[in-house]
Amino acid sequence: MKTYLDCFPCFLKQALNAVRFTTADEKLHEKVMHDAIKMAASMDPRQTPPEMGRQIHRLIRELTGVADPYQEVKKQFNDYALAAEPRLRKIIEQSQKPLETAVRLAIAGNIIDFGPNSRLVDTQVSEAIEHSLSAPLDTEELETFKKSLNTSSVILYLGDNAGEIVFDRLLIEQLPLDKITFVVKGYPVINDATMSDAIATGLTELVRVIDNGHDAPGTIIDQCSDEFKKIYARADLVIAKGQGNYETLSNEDKNIFFLLKAKCPIIARHLAVELGSIVIRRNHFNLRAEQ
Repeated sequence: MKTYLDCFPCFLKQALNAVRFTTADEKLHEKVMHDAIKMAASMDPRQTPPEMGRQIHRLIRELTGVADPYQEVKKQFNDYALAAEPRLRKIIEQSQKPLETAVRLAIAGNIIDFGPNSRLVDTQVSEAIEHSLSAPLDTEELETFKKSLNTSSVILYLGDNAGEIVFDRLLIEQLPLDKITFVVKGYPVINDATMSDAIATGLTELVRVIDNGHDAPGTIIDQCSDEFKKIYARADLVIAKGQGNYETLSNEDKNIFFLLKAKCPIIARHLAVELGSIVIRRNHFNLRAEQ
């Protein structure tokens, strides 16, 4: 997905929110904004939004000297999700359609995203859970997803945020575990999950977990590690969580199912859904032109 003009104000807002989240130093706020404006002005709009996001968050880490500005937030939402996990697992176990319910809850977890919302609180996650259990979901895409699960031998599951990966684990428990490799980010960026989050939430005890060797808030294939590229090439099914993975992979010629909550008006428009929708969408191999 290309970068739209509407994305540029969002880049700057995200830069300001992120640096304010990291430090109270107003001179540093001004420096970050000045540099972010220059970055945005020089960006090629044919690039995906996460490529700009990567630059912004690298800048903030460099100027503040804080390697993982969202470390405490990640722990907070890992702990929140782990505490909620028994209740959510019970909902799945009691469901007449456990796989669909697990998919819905995995999508609900995508609300834990500090890119578009740096002031997320627990109650918003609870509301997202309740919404996901009753909101419309594309049942045709879900059926295609089920068939793809049955016919695939190598499944790559691309995670998104800390806390959210606990919701992912509930879905993974419904899938063929021996076929799955779960992927986290190689380095901290926003509140995206890294290997330490996978360990803290028990994912490494369930399936194979690797990192992608990179620090973009999405998956930029040519900048990922050789290990990631090899398994990505072998995978006959990719499950990609979140908006950043949709932005970076929607034009890939690959069997990808995107699971996300449409939190951004641009993403919602691109997917032709209402803002706030829960989405399961198969990548249709570039058949649809950019809108």
